[in-house]
Amino acid sequence: MSSNRRDFIRKAAPVAAVAAVPVVAGGQAMASDNDTQGKGKGHGRPPRKEVHYPGGGEPPENPLFSPIVTYGNMVFISGIGAHFEGDIRSHTDHVLNEIERYLESVGSSMEKVLKVNVYLNTLDDYDGMNEVFLGRWGKEPGVRTTIAAAAGIPGDSLVEIDCIAVI
Repeated sequence: MSSNRRDFIRKAAPVAAVAAVPVVAGGQAMASDNDTQGKGKGHGRPPRKEVHYPGGGEPPENPLFSPIVTYGNMVFISGIGAHFEGDIRSHTDHVLNEIERYLESVGSSMEKVLKVNVYLNTLDDYDGMNEVFLGRWGKEPGVRTTIAAAAGIPGDSLVEIDCIAVI
């Protein structure tokens, strides 16, 4: 199972990188503040990866993954679950509050989210998750993919959500 996930991630990474480039009408890529063409405020400086940790401090040991990564004007939030007893509504509310806190910590917001992935423990929770999800992303929410994870969500969470946003 985990090798299938790694294979998928390895194959999907180039697609995700291309999909993460914001596009305006006419199919032209937007210049970021750190663009390499010298058009933005970055004046030719290449963007760089920055890892952010909630609370500001780095973990004492090398982590398995980074919770928040920025690259130029892009923000990547890792999957967040709810690891406590509760129903899908309480888990979804907790996860969305954490995502909002993470986004705001790097100067973004729920309204600036471009892509959301929702992983449910069971599709039976789809309607309950949607009840809490609706309206949390502003008037024009980003695109979303929702799946039920075949083997469940790690840590017994009923939902895990990750997203990509701009600053």
